[in-house]
Amino acid sequence: MTKSKYVIKQLGPDTWDAFAALIKRQGNASWGAPGCWCLWFHPRDAERVTNGDNGPGRKERLVKKGKAHAALVFDGDNAIGWCQYGTPEELPGIHHLKDYEKNLVKLPDYRLTCIFVDKGYRKQGVARAAFRGALDLIAKAGGGVVEGYPHDIPEGKKMSAAFVYNLTRRAYEKAGFKYQRPKGKGNCVMIKKVAASK
Repeated sequence: MTKSKYVIKQLGPDTWDAFAALIKRQGNASWGAPGCWCLWFHPRDAERVTNGDNGPGRKERLVKKGKAHAALVFDGDNAIGWCQYGTPEELPGIHHLKDYEKNLVKLPDYRLTCIFVDKGYRKQGVARAAFRGALDLIAKAGGGVVEGYPHDIPEGKKMSAAFVYNLTRRAYEKAGFKYQRPKGKGNCVMIKKVAASK
């Protein structure tokens, strides 16, 4: 196996500036929504203030309080991508929620909700590095059942990298995830038990 040239670091107060710089390089957006800051998946009222910054400031408050988790991919000193993960309580706002809840049997221990790569680094293995990095961080935190919601793209069909915010079903299958069920139009629920690492 080839060793990755990228380094994975946990999103936290010490990596906040690099994370913020990555988003600012994209025009203060993540996968296309101006001012997104990867907040969509968090509870609507989490760390929201009445008269203040509910964009980057809100995300920073969540990070400082340990309520926002991500595997950040670094190339040197620059963060170039991430995979956001967390418990269902931390990340309740998944896409196609009604469809998801209709066939829900049991909530997972963790969710993978968003994978993002700097525009200048796409198609260079950064998304997969972030994905693997999140699974490694989950293992270090004790492991558990992990769910992801990738795009279920039919064989032969192509999709712009800008819209593939959570990889593809094939990428999840290669990482040992099992298909569970469809979710919304073009997405699915994939699941894997991640063992705790020593």
